[in-house]
Amino acid sequence: MTEAWEAAVESQIRSAAQRGEFDNLPGMGKPIPGRGAPYDESWWIKSFLEREALPSDLLLPTPLQLRRRIEQVPAEVRGLPTEQSVRDFVGQLNAQIVAWLRSPEGPRVVVRPVNADEVVRRWRAERASAGSRTSTDSLAPTGGPAPAVAPVRRSWWAWLPWRRRQAT
Repeated sequence: MTEAWEAAVESQIRSAAQRGEFDNLPGMGKPIPGRGAPYDESWWIKSFLEREALPSDLLLPTPLQLRRRIEQVPAEVRGLPTEQSVRDFVGQLNAQIVAWLRSPEGPRVVVRPVNADEVVRRWRAERASAGSRTSTDSLAPTGGPAPAVAPVRRSWWAWLPWRRRQAT
């Protein structure tokens, strides 16, 4: 049975090749991607993310995705126009964090809600410093782009509960 099936398939392939259906295919003459590379078990995931231009953060477990979003809060709220929009953004993020805390899945990672007042305070300070920078920049000669301000990054051990200092 199997030999008859293989013979039928081979005859269809031969007849299609004789008709020229395999001529001028899009990948003809190009090397097969990843041909000389060592085998990777997750090659299809990586190729899908690359082909669809998706961030690799989607592969992280939920608590790590939330931690990454918490780290990116200052950069994400920087462009928001009003204090209320900043509070709404933080409120939505906190709702996701609380939903995860109610039914945690994945690795045990400490994730706490974001303090909206602290984010708003930093947002105001950045806007005030940006406003004063633009007023002084208008008086300075234009010699090139203004230097970018790097976000303050905390080291990984600062997140550990026993390393935090309690406010007195």
